[in-house]
Parts: sequence; C-alpha cells; structure tokens
Amino acid sequence: MKKNHKGLTAIQLAMMALGTVVGGSFFLGSVVAIQAAGPAVLVSYILGGILVYYILFALSEMTVAYPEPGSFRTFAEKAFGSGMGFVVGWVYWTGIVLAMSSESIAVSTFLRAWIPNISLPVMGSIIIIVVTLLNLLGADKLSKLESGLAAIKLLAIVGFIVLGILLILGISGDMPRIGMGALNEESWFPAGMLGIAGSMLIVMFTYAGFEIIGLAASETSDPHKIVPKAITYTVVGLVGLYIATIIVLLPLIPINDLAEDKSPMVMALTRWNLGWAGSAMNIILITAIFSTMLAAMFGLGRMIRSLVDEGHGPAWLKDRGDIPYKGILFSGVAMLGGLFFGFVLPKRVYIFLVSSGGFSLLFTYVVILATHYKFRKENGCPPKGKCQLPGYPFSSWIAIISLVGIIFSMPLVEGQGYGLAAGIILTTMYMAIYLIKKYITQNRRQSNQGNNRKFVRPMGIHITKTHMETSDELTPRKSDNKDKEEK
Repeated sequence: MKKNHKGLTAIQLAMMALGTVVGGSFFLGSVVAIQAAGPAVLVSYILGGILVYYILFALSEMTVAYPEPGSFRTFAEKAFGSGMGFVVGWVYWTGIVLAMSSESIAVSTFLRAWIPNISLPVMGSIIIIVVTLLNLLGADKLSKLESGLAAIKLLAIVGFIVLGILLILGISGDMPRIGMGALNEESWFPAGMLGIAGSMLIVMFTYAGFEIIGLAASETSDPHKIVPKAITYTVVGLVGLYIATIIVLLPLIPINDLAEDKSPMVMALTRWNLGWAGSAMNIILITAIFSTMLAAMFGLGRMIRSLVDEGHGPAWLKDRGDIPYKGILFSGVAMLGGLFFGFVLPKRVYIFLVSSGGFSLLFTYVVILATHYKFRKENGCPPKGKCQLPGYPFSSWIAIISLVGIIFSMPLVEGQGYGLAAGIILTTMYMAIYLIKKYITQNRRQSNQGNNRKFVRPMGIHITKTHMETSDELTPRKSDNKDKEEK
C-alpha cells in the first residue's frame, strides 16, 4: 500500500516528540529533582539526555526495520515470548495511567489559584473526563488541537528563559541586575553523586514520551535518513531547553524556597514582582500539561487495542473501528481510579504517583534496550539501512545498567521508595496474572481436547488437522500409525 503523502520530515517528527514530552513532570515535578541534587541537577539532565539518545536509536532501528502495530510491545513479544509482551504492555499502560493521574493533580494545583472552592479530586476528575472525551473525536481532529497546544508550551519555556535572562542581566527596566543571585549561596554538589543518582528518576520522567518517534518512524518517506536526524533534533532540543531553564531558574530563587505543589517558574517570576508573568505562565502550564494528557491518552487506547488483539486483554475491550473507543474509555476510568487511589495514601501523593509511574516507564525502556540487543544479535543491521545505535553492544549494556541503577536508586530521595515498592509489586502482579492466565488456558484446551476425543471415537469419524487448530498437543491418529507401519 503506497502512501499518498510525502511523510513526516525530521523537523515535524522532532516537534511531535517535543510536544509530547514537555509537560507537568518538568513544570512541576522538576522541583523534586532540584531539591535532591541541587545545582548538580544540570548533570542529571545531561546524563538523562544521553540515555534518551540511546533508547530512541534502539527503538527506531527496530521500528524502521519492522513497522509493527504495538511497536516495542510487539518487538518484545517476538524476542522473548508472549509473556514478555503481556507484561511490558500492561506495565507500560499502567505507568502512563499513573503518570497522567499525577498530571491531573498538577493541572488541578495550578487551577486552584483561580478556582479555590473546587477540591483537587473533583477538579482532577473533570480534567480526565474532558481528555477522554476529546480523544473519542478521532486522530484527525485531535492532531490539530494537539499541534496548537504543543506550540504554546514550547513558547512558554522560551518565554521564561528570555524573561529570566533579562532579569539576570539587569536589562528589564527598573529591576536591579541579579547576576548569580541565589546561586552564590548554594553548594553545587550538596548531596554528591548520591544526589545526582536520586534525582535521575524524576529527570528521566521529564523525558518520558520520547518513544513516539519510534511509533511514528514508519510515517516518514525515508526513515533511514529522517529518523536519525529527528532523534538528534529531539535530544538536542530537549536537553537544551531543560538545561537553559534550570540555569536561568537557579539564580532567581533559592532552592529551599521551592515548593513541590507550585511551579518553580511561577515562584521565581513572582519573587521578582513579575506576578503578571507568573499568572500568564500558570495558564500556559495548564495548557502544556493538558496537551501531554491528550497525547498520552491517544497512545493508551492504542496500547489496549494491541494487547487485546494479541489475546492479552479481555475480549469485551476489542475495538473494530479506526478509533479504539473501548480502549480510550477503559483508560479514562483507570486514570480516575489512579487519581483517587493516590488521595487515599497518607502523604506525598504526587511523588508516589510519579515514582511508581516512573518505575514502569524505566522498566519499559530496559525492555526496549534488551529487545534491541537480541534483535541486532540475531538479525544484524536493518535491511537497506545503517546501524543507527552508536557503540553497540557496549552502549546497550551501559544504558541498561544505568537504567537499572536509576530504578534501584529511587529510595535515595525521600518518598520515592514507595514508588520502587509499587513498581516491583506491579511487575510481579502482571507476571503472576500471565502465568495464571496461561495455566487456565492450557487446562481449558486440554479439557476441550479430551471432550472432542470422547465424542469422535465411538463414531469412527476422521478429524482433519484443520478442524482442531486450537489444540497443539494431539496424540497421533490411528490412521497415521498404520501409514507409518505400511512404510
């Protein structure tokens, strides 16, 4: 089937990834990373960008070679069996659901400044319902809305950077020159390497969503040339925007003045009597997070479809049209459940949700790299293209070890140990569900096989192989044994 369009360019693919990635996890969650590592969080963002670079190249290399529905979930299933496809698909879906539940809390936190009479759970529920309903409109209408929202949030970051530079250099009217400001009183490495390690989970979570490049790689006219360029643009763009924002932020406000339930950018601008800019930034941040939730819901519905089509989900969730209505609605209900589950916990709701969701995403990224390692070992370079992942296989192992290290360093930051525990329980739960499902299915097949034998033997009916395609463990037929004896 030939495409009637020219396909996505490298810039378009990079912009799509940037629009999907930048959201509340950076605008609000970055406070946790800054408090953990201090100014050294800049190192964390650079290291995170390098890891993203390797994961993206690994995923896109497989996607370009074999554009399959379900992307990394399908690749993992082919490489390691149906059990891995089941676990990684459901763990990823659960991680995004938990992440978007936390994003709804972030939006509600910002909105509370204007609508203080509505509680966080009610406001978060309204946001999730709106996001779910908009996704039911379909990809065409949603993509137009998403493009506009993505442009707004990128402009928000650029706008903050420009305002911050004006304040630092003292060329913003009557305001005094700030210079190094609060950085003069900060220790650059307050917690040493442990602080950097403890911040890496939140840092990686701010990069979450970049895997959309792998999912969209088959939509380009020349994936072998366009995808590597798009990856470079995306990584350089993300790392550049994030680092520039942190560099501008740190002189404007002391780290001890930052609060987890408020945007650090808004607090920094308000501190220097730019309340109007802080209010405008709040509106833009709400738009940014809403955009991320829309894009995430788009992927959630399609992940459910991929799982159900492979028999890894309940049949009543199966969708037959272009829009996975049931998958979207199911994901919306799950988000509401994650939101209220968070509020029944005693403390640190936001960090718990981000940490448990972050574990799921990091687990998925480890599987992507492990799948790619096996893919390259068995198949070599992609057909008609160059090997895209630099330094293979050493880069693969370094990235895998780094991600595993980040997962187990979660307890280094207060409150993130809950996320590690929740993530391990989540993965173990899905492994157990798969094993139980497999056991029940095998017993059912054996039972059906036995019943069919009892039914046909008295009648002497010959059953062909095609009539019993659901059973793989049939005993040899008598007619087959006779043929072998005659031979």
